[in-house]
Amino acid sequence: MTAETPIPPVPSRRERPRDRIPMYGEEFAADPHRLYDEMRLHGPVAPVELSPGVEATLVVGYDAALEVLRDPGTFPKDPSRWQKTVPAECPVLPMMEARPNALLTDGEVHARLRSAVKDGLARVDSIALREYVENSADRLLDEFAGATEADLVGQYARALPLLVFLQMFGCPPEIGDRLVYGMTGIFDGRNPEEANAVLIQSIFELVKLKRERPAADVTSWMMAHPVRLSDEEMAHQLILLMGAGTEPQQNLIANGLRLLLSDDRFAGDLSGGSLPVEDALDEILWTDPPMANYGITYPTRDVDFAGHRLPADKPVVISFSAANNDPSRATAARTGNRAHLAWSAGPHTCPAKGHARLIASVAIEKLLDRLPEMELAVPVEELRWRPGPFHRALEALPVRFPQAR
Repeated sequence: MTAETPIPPVPSRRERPRDRIPMYGEEFAADPHRLYDEMRLHGPVAPVELSPGVEATLVVGYDAALEVLRDPGTFPKDPSRWQKTVPAECPVLPMMEARPNALLTDGEVHARLRSAVKDGLARVDSIALREYVENSADRLLDEFAGATEADLVGQYARALPLLVFLQMFGCPPEIGDRLVYGMTGIFDGRNPEEANAVLIQSIFELVKLKRERPAADVTSWMMAHPVRLSDEEMAHQLILLMGAGTEPQQNLIANGLRLLLSDDRFAGDLSGGSLPVEDALDEILWTDPPMANYGITYPTRDVDFAGHRLPADKPVVISFSAANNDPSRATAARTGNRAHLAWSAGPHTCPAKGHARLIASVAIEKLLDRLPEMELAVPVEELRWRPGPFHRALEALPVRFPQAR
């Protein structure tokens, strides 16, 4: 190098993304969108760690996400070969391990399992579902409406989807309590082996109960489906449905309430009787979907994709949140816009998205109707988020309000 040769500037941190960005711990939980921006410096896909030592590729571009989700031939769902490479105590394994369910299969197997799920859910009457939600909401509200403060996560958003699930699927509370313990444990990665064992044992108890005493519920309808699911297949479809119907549903309700109570675009309308709940849900499904990162696939061969070499049998995870907020797709017109990826896309699009949206909107409307003068008890920036690579979940949502008359 001569004296005349200019010395290249040292790239800033912003220009030098980390080689592999961790998606666990407080940093990611507190501000995932900042880390998504850092990941985008790699391009539409970025190298990440889901938990210590568990490497994956995160798809952060909208078009790239759609391409992966719509191409199960290149990006299949079966994690079996990857699973052999991780220890049994891996905290994300219960969320990723092979299960014979409609989410983790492809082709004819997937079509068969999905048909039972989809047809069972289709028999749920929307009027009856609304009544389930209203009754469950009233039951929970009666417990704290006479006070002047509450935690809307612990006392409302977490419990309500469970109560609705128990009614929809004909599950008695004594089994339901253990199901929630197990499901929460595998989402959070706390004692995942124990939580997974409790979840599986409880689900098989529900299957046995409904075989002996079928009723007018989704579990019994799925059992009676012409594809004739085995007990093991039934158990794993129920685990899938409970996972999708409780934890993400809780997050959708809580995140929608947070937005309504903290954003001037929405909060100013609450006391005036105009409750823009559907608008808030559209916003949340775009900006902070309840399952922020999932849709995991495992290419069976090395794949050149979006300028990167994706290694065979390594997880390729879709960031629904980052893809929705891809700067190349940014738009201010999100009200009524349902082109987000919160429900995934392609052959594994969520078959219960209509149910999920109805449950969330009724739950929020019911709460605001009973407690119209409710407000956050702490500044919104002081709210804390639960760590974990997959969900977008508040630890608590403290509010205060005048005593309900």
